[in-house]
Amino acid sequence: MPLVPQRADVPVTIDESKCIDGCTLCVDMCPLDSLAIDPDTSKAYMHVDECWYCGPCAARCPTGAVTVNMPYLLR
Repeated sequence: MPLVPQRADVPVTIDESKCIDGCTLCVDMCPLDSLAIDPDTSKAYMHVDECWYCGPCAARCPTGAVTVNMPYLLR
């Protein structure tokens, strides 16, 4: 799977200002292992461009840092 840099057009975005250092709840919840923790910043990010839009990553985040960008046709 290709690596995805931090950008706004990926299915899942992480607000780094809200993301708790060392928290891995969103990473643990993702069934596709699309999220990872950046070793430099200790923040979550989407490292592969694949998502089922299932939402547990966003639902489990205690600070609301995770946003799942649902495509219009899936809403």
